[in-house]
Amino acid sequence: MEMTEKMQQKLNDGREYRAMTIERKSDDQQGFVRGYATTFNQPYHLYTREDGKEVREMVDPSAFNNTDMSDVIMQYDHEGRVFARLSNGTLMLDVDEHGLLVRADLSGTEIGRNLYEEIEGGYTNKMSFGFTVKDSSLAADGDGYLRTIKSIGKLYDVSAVSLPANNFTEISARSHCEGAIAEIEAELLQAEEEARKLAEQKENLLARLKGLRKD
Repeated sequence: MEMTEKMQQKLNDGREYRAMTIERKSDDQQGFVRGYATTFNQPYHLYTREDGKEVREMVDPSAFNNTDMSDVIMQYDHEGRVFARLSNGTLMLDVDEHGLLVRADLSGTEIGRNLYEEIEGGYTNKMSFGFTVKDSSLAADGDGYLRTIKSIGKLYDVSAVSLPANNFTEISARSHCEGAIAEIEAELLQAEEEARKLAEQKENLLARLKGLRKD
């Protein structure tokens, strides 16, 4: 999907996006779709850096404890018409032990019914949700990095997306991770330099001690 000026402004304002899968379940009512916006304590791939290192992310189970979900809406490509919304009961959000469950009743409008048919037919099966992060941490993890989202400030929307590979996930993730990764790498370089200096000092002391013993 093409990056519009409006979407770029949302990213500049600190909004992040993550991909999710939406589906029609046999036990749901006609017109209802559902999916998990995110799951807890399950690291997932965000992107791979130019140096080949993988950046992953996971969400803490307490991340939604104080999240503003006052009027979340469901859209298409995060813009345009509203298919469902929290305030009128057509969009339902439930935090359970697995993650954030999203259910939407798309039967109220013609465009919603059309989207439901696309989802039921398997033509549309990817979604994305927009949010801001209040607190997170980033740490070196094996050959890559792991970001842990500890608190989500506001949940804005869930949206069906036009392309299976939603590039907003990588773009928004990079914008919030690369600065912190640079700090981690700088700290690692500093630690390596300090370790090198300590090793040199140790070698010098051992050499002096050896010389004193000879004397």
